[in-house]
Amino acid sequence: MIWIFAAVLWTGILAMRVESRWALTAFDTALFTLAAVAIVRQRFTLRIHPIGAILAAVVVWGLVQVAAGISADVERTLESSLNWAANGAAFCLAVRLTGDRATRQKFLTAQLIFALFVAVGAVIWLFTVGSLGPFVYRNQFAAFLEPALGLAIAAAVGDRARPVRWVFIAGALFAAVVAAGSRAGSAICLALLIALPLFAYVRGVISLGSLARVSLLGAAAAGALVAVAGWQTIWDRLQEPNPYGVRADLNRSSLDMVRERPMEGFGLGAWSSVYPKYARYDDGTFVNQAHDDWAQWAVEGGVPLFIAMLAVVAMLAPGAVRSLWGMGLIAVFVHAAVDYPFEQRPALAAYLFALMGVLAGEG
Repeated sequence: MIWIFAAVLWTGILAMRVESRWALTAFDTALFTLAAVAIVRQRFTLRIHPIGAILAAVVVWGLVQVAAGISADVERTLESSLNWAANGAAFCLAVRLTGDRATRQKFLTAQLIFALFVAVGAVIWLFTVGSLGPFVYRNQFAAFLEPALGLAIAAAVGDRARPVRWVFIAGALFAAVVAAGSRAGSAICLALLIALPLFAYVRGVISLGSLARVSLLGAAAAGALVAVAGWQTIWDRLQEPNPYGVRADLNRSSLDMVRERPMEGFGLGAWSSVYPKYARYDDGTFVNQAHDDWAQWAVEGGVPLFIAMLAVVAMLAPGAVRSLWGMGLIAVFVHAAVDYPFEQRPALAAYLFALMGVLAGEG
């Protein structure tokens, strides 16, 4: 069942560019079916992880917003509630199916290999067609690769006999993010490349010699592969004046929304419907997201949803520190402060929550 689950997650990622609703419906149906099978196999004996309970509460809150007439866009709130239900299903399935250490390690290794193939394929697609394969947005591509980079570095640290292959994979993932042109993603991935081996050394997991070897190999692999994949796009984007000026305006608008409805919010998924009333400029384009998931959570679900997601990070943090690879997942939440890895593409959000379930299952 674990590999059926993995196949569903992978298919969801690869089908993200499909505009028709059937792809997402099939993905949700597969997740919910697997969850139902898991419940039946457990003879309806449920043990819910606290994070799973939080995700279930978010779904209920969305339905309450609709029933109480709070939602500014009922259709979007119902759709978003369904997406949060899929996140919860992915998380709980991952906790249930990866409880065994050997199974968990195989599953994570498979995710790393999948991410590598997607990264290489997306870069090739970028050079030949001009798009990042299944990814519409470069920053979501970077967020997808950040946990994989954590996995690669953790594997390099743990495999003292043959760290080269894992370091090479880490370098390839970093080069793909740079080639895609994600500024925040490149900065976060570079920080992971530097900080995670150092953190392992400080914790006494590796020796000074191993730290030097992994760090030097990582720097060499990253530099060589960035040269191959290309750095011109990221360089050009770094030259843009005031690159986060638009995001600052969006955040101010989001803050205005939160001030008006701090507790009840405007309804899950309703940010784009409410934003025009609070917009600080109008250039004629449709603004689909807040470009800050944390701000969007506070607007849509109120301060309670913002606090709930902080609680999720707080519960994941100890396991992330112990596992080392989980720091890549924490990095996605950092990235979410300037982009929207958890919004717009439900399959990507469910994939990330599935990895959180694996991390939670380690504890």
